[in-house]
Amino acid sequence: MSTEDENEHLYHKEPSFFQMVKNFTKAAGDHVANGMKLVTTAIYTDRLDACNACPHLQKERKRCGLCGCMLEHKAKWETSECPDQPSRWKK
Repeated sequence: MSTEDENEHLYHKEPSFFQMVKNFTKAAGDHVANGMKLVTTAIYTDRLDACNACPHLQKERKRCGLCGCMLEHKAKWETSECPDQPSRWKK
């Protein structure tokens, strides 16, 4: 067994394009239904800090590797949640 095979469980395959669109559409719909409320600058910064420390972050694309959402948008929306278990964002 090669080293790559031994470490396969450490890697998370990103969602398909279809799944990313579905996830983002749901998040955007929830955001609109909530009156498009945004979090405070402090909460936004805390969320981005948590994302930057996350092993699932796709840094070059600034996307969550679990849901595929663009963090600059999702982290601002009051209704958004971190998809990791347990969540990396404070309630």
